[in-house]
Amino acid sequence: MTSSKQEMQNKNSFWESEQTLDNEIEEQVMQLFASYNQANSIEKRIDEITDSLSHDFLSTIDSNTNIDLESLLEKFSDGKIPLQPTNFENYLKYIGNNVVAHSIRTSSPRFIGHMTSALPSFVRPLAKLMTAMNQNAVKIETAKALSFCEREALAMLHRQIYNFSDGFYTQHIQNNLSTLGILVSGGTVANITAVWCARNALLGPKDGFLGVEKEGLAAALDFYGYKGAVIIGSDLMHFSFDKAADLMGIGTHSLIRIPADCNNRVDIQALRQTVANCRAKNLLIIAIVGVAGTTDSGGVDSLTDIAEIAQEANAHFHVDAAWGGPLIFSEQYRHKIAGIEKADSVTIDGHKQLYLPMGIGMVFFRDPYLAGAIEKQASYTMRKGSFDLGKRALEGSRPGMALFLHAGLKLIGVKGYEFLINEGIRKTQYMAACISAMPEFELLAEPDTNLLTYRYIPKQFREVRAKNKLTEIDNQIINRFNECLQKNQRQMGHTFISRTTKKDIIFG
Repeated sequence: MTSSKQEMQNKNSFWESEQTLDNEIEEQVMQLFASYNQANSIEKRIDEITDSLSHDFLSTIDSNTNIDLESLLEKFSDGKIPLQPTNFENYLKYIGNNVVAHSIRTSSPRFIGHMTSALPSFVRPLAKLMTAMNQNAVKIETAKALSFCEREALAMLHRQIYNFSDGFYTQHIQNNLSTLGILVSGGTVANITAVWCARNALLGPKDGFLGVEKEGLAAALDFYGYKGAVIIGSDLMHFSFDKAADLMGIGTHSLIRIPADCNNRVDIQALRQTVANCRAKNLLIIAIVGVAGTTDSGGVDSLTDIAEIAQEANAHFHVDAAWGGPLIFSEQYRHKIAGIEKADSVTIDGHKQLYLPMGIGMVFFRDPYLAGAIEKQASYTMRKGSFDLGKRALEGSRPGMALFLHAGLKLIGVKGYEFLINEGIRKTQYMAACISAMPEFELLAEPDTNLLTYRYIPKQFREVRAKNKLTEIDNQIINRFNECLQKNQRQMGHTFISRTTKKDIIFG
């Protein structure tokens, strides 16, 4: 055989090998898209494995494993994408051993930290349905029925907050010119959206000026005669307002934080004076923020008083009720958030006390036309006059999370949520009473809702603390001890609580 024939044979052999490999890859990839009803469906086999992983995960009592972070990050240090498709059984085994096994079990009764809840059983099968549908909720062309389902779910909660007339909801639930609420990825985006709407509405088009949206903040403030702009609220405001101040172009130095008292509520007199000072300086107050459930302690501002201050100042009143908003379901405790119905906008997180999956934040508007201040269109999507939900929202793509919200409101209902809220507060009050009766612990604030702040008191400080004579140095030692205690508790993995720092406590 000549060398040229040998070369041609080698080339043919190489081509055949490549063709075989391409065919194998094609077959493997197409299997991933095979119908659920096809024989030997990968999806069916994956279901069996993931069901087993889910069962083991949800039935484990400990909140975490005791693996340290250094060991964990070593398991995820490969930055290369595999050249060939990976066998799904090997992959799921890897995920089970390295991700599922060491994930935080938020469903564990020993997990009482943060605001991520256990989920009702209907969520898991609905999650599979939502993923199978793969709707892009911002566009009617990719969320035909879900768009109206989302609007209905948001209207249900809007009614629970504002309780307007039947005629109002008949007019606005499915009116493409109205927006009762916007579903977003979380409370941060909800708060930013509320401030964005307020800014654009206050600095809108007028007398030939095209508005802040088109001409920018500096030009808008100059046209309207303001020397600057501010957002005002408690010093316990969520850090998302720092992000909002940054994104709105006013800077975080223009985010004015008013001290909160030992009960975690904004000082109303200081707030009133600050608002008067800002008006005297000719500063635009974009929004005055009331907090209904502070992140670390659950404190609720006097929303009625803040609403009055905002009305007098002609300022947008926003209530961040990401945590405490669901108290609207409780006849016994709704009075704690009295005044929320006077807010121009309200943030609520579904993944907190509505017991829904992560990724469900909402902002609601008293004026159904306010969100028009941020409306955007494009010829290829979100056309003017359409039912596209994305035209009055920040996100350009969004999954169909409204399915979970709709299901929660329907399957749990007002009375179901009332039970969950009341029971959560009852347990918190019980725990507070237990802590108050134990010299080993100190209650740092009476619980306003169902969040509790306390600390452990080492033995050598208990007598001094009982006499309320702890020094600054004593407090520093106790705080460092609690920090180490919480870290060790978290590392052991049996139980979990959160850690925060309080400036003021009930004893000063």
